[in-house]
Amino acid sequence: MANFTAADIKALREKTGAGMLDVKKALEEAGGDQAKATEILRVKGLKGVTKREGRATSDGLVAAHVDGGTGVLIEFNSETDFVAKSDKFIELADVVLGYAVRSGAESAEQLLETEIDGKTVQQHIDEGGAALGEKVALRRVGRVTGDKVEAYLHRTNKDLPPQVGVLLAYSGEDSTTAHDVAVHIAALAPKYLNRDEVPADLVANERRIAEDTARNEGKPEQALPKIVEGRVNGFFKENTLLDQAFAKDNKKSVGTVLSEAGVTATGFVRFRVGN
Repeated sequence: MANFTAADIKALREKTGAGMLDVKKALEEAGGDQAKATEILRVKGLKGVTKREGRATSDGLVAAHVDGGTGVLIEFNSETDFVAKSDKFIELADVVLGYAVRSGAESAEQLLETEIDGKTVQQHIDEGGAALGEKVALRRVGRVTGDKVEAYLHRTNKDLPPQVGVLLAYSGEDSTTAHDVAVHIAALAPKYLNRDEVPADLVANERRIAEDTARNEGKPEQALPKIVEGRVNGFFKENTLLDQAFAKDNKKSVGTVLSEAGVTATGFVRFRVGN
């Protein structure tokens, strides 16, 4: 008896881009475990080649505040895009952003429990949501510090408030390059700043998957080390900012572009509504 549902099949198809039959077989082999099924699809080469940068699972906006070397970014959600673009919702988001700046909170959980003007931030949000007629929620708070901080907010729909937000902490004098890299982060969605930030267990798992995939493809044993190393480097080039090909000039890595401009990136935060 299958220990997964049609919803599980749909979710894995959307995540991997693989066909329905392949997804169903992978879930059967994995006993319904989504993570294991994803790995099976990767090893068999059935994962979709089109990278889905992300599908919004809720509506809302991102908002940012920068003061010198400190930047704060929030994701504030609503149930509908109708409310997300309303003046009252945008004003409430600005108030919540102000609370985040004032409190110094490092996470949404910490901010929601913070008391401001005799009420918790959660109570302020609940009251604001009641006035709007639907549930609203603070999903995430991000904070970066550095010599300087560049903020970039992107509208994925001209009729809606910003849906993607980036804060880039950096040192150096070339603010134009810093801005270009912030735009790059918004578009290419790196997960880590550099290779050192990638958890060792994740790298080890990628290395194992690369080896299993190569063997599944029938590659000669003596060629495996070079193939595995190449695929692990490919993982870094996809997921770490400094290794990614620069969006404005894909012949150079972001790290090279920053170095040539005399800029050092020290950290970043990226939010996309619903992802």
